[in-house]
Amino acid sequence: MRFIFRPPAAHAAGLLTLPWATPLEEWDDEHLLEVAQRGISRHVVRFVEADGMVYALKEIDERLARREYRLLGELEAMGMPAVSVLGICVERGGDQDAILVTRFLEYSMSYRYVFSLGHTHQPVDQLIDAMVELLARLHLAGLFWGDCSLSNTLFRPDAGSVAAYLVDAETAELHPSLTDGQRGFDIDYAVERVGGELLDLQAGGLLPAEVDPITVAAQLPLRYHALWDELTREELLQPEEQRYRVAERIDRLNELGFDVDEIELVTTDEGARLKVHTRVAESGRHRRRLFTLTGLEVTENQARRLLNDVVSHRAYLEQKEGRALPESVAAHRWRSEVYDKVMAMVPADLSDRLAPAEVFHEILEHRWFLSEAAGRDVGTTAAARSYVQKILPSTPKTLTVLPEGPGSAS
Repeated sequence: MRFIFRPPAAHAAGLLTLPWATPLEEWDDEHLLEVAQRGISRHVVRFVEADGMVYALKEIDERLARREYRLLGELEAMGMPAVSVLGICVERGGDQDAILVTRFLEYSMSYRYVFSLGHTHQPVDQLIDAMVELLARLHLAGLFWGDCSLSNTLFRPDAGSVAAYLVDAETAELHPSLTDGQRGFDIDYAVERVGGELLDLQAGGLLPAEVDPITVAAQLPLRYHALWDELTREELLQPEEQRYRVAERIDRLNELGFDVDEIELVTTDEGARLKVHTRVAESGRHRRRLFTLTGLEVTENQARRLLNDVVSHRAYLEQKEGRALPESVAAHRWRSEVYDKVMAMVPADLSDRLAPAEVFHEILEHRWFLSEAAGRDVGTTAAARSYVQKILPSTPKTLTVLPEGPGSAS
């Protein structure tokens, strides 16, 4: 057998003891896990734990495995929203397929899991919007997906919204840029697959009665084209409006979750033609700033929410102490006096429900509702205590379910 792993190679050490010579569906190993929120796959997929990390293993034709391994690695290097690949096991003998190893996307869910356990109040709109954003981001990067569907996407709560991640790249192709025909194929295919998947949910009684699968699927291209136009259209600007119109366009793209890579202004007899080159990687302005200030690694929407709370805490400290505080000092104190204190209130047996930053976001939302009801600000600590006691226990798990002992996985 041959193992090919990406850095850091130390993560692969614990995987080498697994029974790679045995067909994946026959594995009966103490490292195997059951993942409640897994999606439907046409291949044999198993989940394992090694050295404190969780991995997804997929048995697949060796040629496709090598291709997907390379492509997922390129997407990761580009900062795209996709699962992270660790390696492949090939040449297993006995004409067995290869095994592709990816890192389990923590706190992620399949679309079926989202609907079956009600992780969001508007699952249809949020999942479709998340898929449209993912598809547009992939297309900007020159990726032709070829198999765009809810089944091939993972979703993760993100500060009141949902973020989407590509999880299956078997049919994907990476090009310098895509033609309108390639993008159109992806969109048409997505409409067909999403409509079928929603009809399947409806047949299983998981779709709200007021939701029409065909209508929802038909909205996907409309939402996609509206976003694509916002991201790529050129504008003709007059000299006196250039400054504010450029700033307005950048702010709009930032609100949509995209960063600007380059701005191009071409002068013509009619005025200046504005072309904005949108960065293809996941937006990261707020994430980078929060990490610099606090050391916390979170998603972009979560970072935006937490930074707002840092600003509020800074204003509170300055008013209380009667002096100005540098942003770095206020952020450090927010981390130790607010965030860490709140997260310490979450019991260990509830830590698998949501990502820590998502829990903090929900506590802030809970604080707002409690304050509205009380007619005064109840404070973050009181809101956290109430949330942990009344809300978090009823939140479905979004992490792996560990087996009770060897052989319990199936």
